[in-house]
Amino acid sequence: MIEKDFVTEGLRRTRIDEYLEKELERAGYGGMEIQVTPLGTMVIVYAERPGMVIGRGGKTVRAITQSLKTKFDLDNPQVEVKEVAVPELNARIMASKIANMLQRGMHFRRVAYSTIRKIMGAGAQGVEVTISGKIRGSRSAVAKFTEGYIKKCGEPATRFVTEGFATAPLKPGVLGIVVRIMPPEATLPDKVDIIAPVEVEEPVVEAAEEDVEEIEEEVTEEIEEVEEDLEELEEELEDLEELEAAEEDVE
Repeated sequence: MIEKDFVTEGLRRTRIDEYLEKELERAGYGGMEIQVTPLGTMVIVYAERPGMVIGRGGKTVRAITQSLKTKFDLDNPQVEVKEVAVPELNARIMASKIANMLQRGMHFRRVAYSTIRKIMGAGAQGVEVTISGKIRGSRSAVAKFTEGYIKKCGEPATRFVTEGFATAPLKPGVLGIVVRIMPPEATLPDKVDIIAPVEVEEPVVEAAEEDVEEIEEEVTEEIEEVEEDLEELEEELEDLEELEAAEEDVE
């Protein structure tokens, strides 16, 4: 059945992700993608320190490729390593760093606030850090730290917000760390940009002195022509009046 194939593929991807997270913990593992191509299966690994993923002479990446082929039955796996451009905006890397600092004995509040400052300093719109477990004593508790704006539900939350999870085994018990980040490039549908009006100045056409003189000469010539036409009309009217007077005398 198609549903069974989806479940099987999802389980395999999850197991591969857990395997890579365990093997590449020191390299700053930030996630992976699997792309099926005609030549085989491309596994893209994102890491903060890609040199540790590749290893000396490519030893580590060859061992990972062989494990993906034998343990997870991938068809001709090819591993590509990419460096995470801004580790502070990768939720999985930051959750792992919080777990490491808690294991070194740092106070959870100090760890959470310092991590939030780093993430917001990298340009994130919002961040939420949740630490749960025996953080204050023998009883379990949950501490949540937030800053900025972050979506909790709806399509923008699933599309833009990235989430990372890590665990920190301590003597009192295991602490769970969840980091949720709203990246700077996220554009929410309810965002409205108000554009200030732009004043458009009407262009002022300045005529040159020569153009003004030419226009004045043309206007003067036209006025003279009109005056000459008026004089001719007056003469014709006088001639008509004389003819009418002569006709009256003849009668």
